[in-house]
Amino acid sequence: MPNERILVVEDDRAVARGLAYGLRTEGFEVSVARTGNEALDLARSGDPHLILLDIRLPDIDGFTVCRQLRDEGFRQPIVMLTARDEEVDKVLGLELGADDYVVKPYSLRELISRIRAMLRRAYGELAAQAAGGRLRYGEIEIDLEKLRVLRRGEPIDLTPTEFRLLRTLASRPGRPISRETLIEDVWGYASDIGSTRTVDAHVRHLRQALEDDPANPRWVVTLRGVGYKFEP
Repeated sequence: MPNERILVVEDDRAVARGLAYGLRTEGFEVSVARTGNEALDLARSGDPHLILLDIRLPDIDGFTVCRQLRDEGFRQPIVMLTARDEEVDKVLGLELGADDYVVKPYSLRELISRIRAMLRRAYGELAAQAAGGRLRYGEIEIDLEKLRVLRRGEPIDLTPTEFRLLRTLASRPGRPISRETLIEDVWGYASDIGSTRTVDAHVRHLRQALEDDPANPRWVVTLRGVGYKFEP
C-alpha cells in the first residue's frame, strides 16, 4: 500500500522532528501532533493508517488519547511509545486498546521494521490471505473477504490485531494454540511486552466483543499452561 499515513504524537520537538524525517525518508506520509488534543483532531481529520503515540504529553496523556479513539470507533493500529519501562504502563496501554508498545530509546531501523510489519499485516497480508472466504460457527460469522465479524447478524467492531487473532484461532477450531505461536502469526515479530501480556490483553478485548459472558467464555477458551483455542 503506497504512501501510508503515519501520525506521530510526540511532545519533544527534537524527537518528533527526527522521527518524522526518518519515516518520510522511508516513503511514509507523516503528520505530527505535540499534544493529546491535537492528536485527536489529526486522527479524526487525517485518517492515518497507524499512530505512534507517546504516553507523556503536556495536556492529556497517551492512555486517554488511545481510549478516546477506540471509544470513537478508530480501529487502525496504535503503537505506544514511552521512556518508562514499567509493566503497569504496558498492561494499561494494551487494556485500553493499543496494538503494541515500544520503549525508548529504540532503534529507528527496528521501529520502522515493526511499523512495516504491522501495516503489512493490518492492510496487506491480511486482505490477500483472507480474500474469498468465510468461517461460520453457530451465531459467529467471520467474513475473510470484507474483514469483518458478525454475531447474530450484527457487526462487531474489532481492531486489525483483534481480527487477526480471531482469524488465527477460528481457522484452527478446537486446536490448542500457544501464546508464542499467536505472537508469531498475529504480530509477526517479538513484542516488547512479552507473549503472555500481549496475547492475554487482546484475548480479553476479543471476549468482551464476542462473548455473552466474557468471564465464562464460550468461544475463546483458555488452556491453562498452554494458550488458547477456539471452541466451534
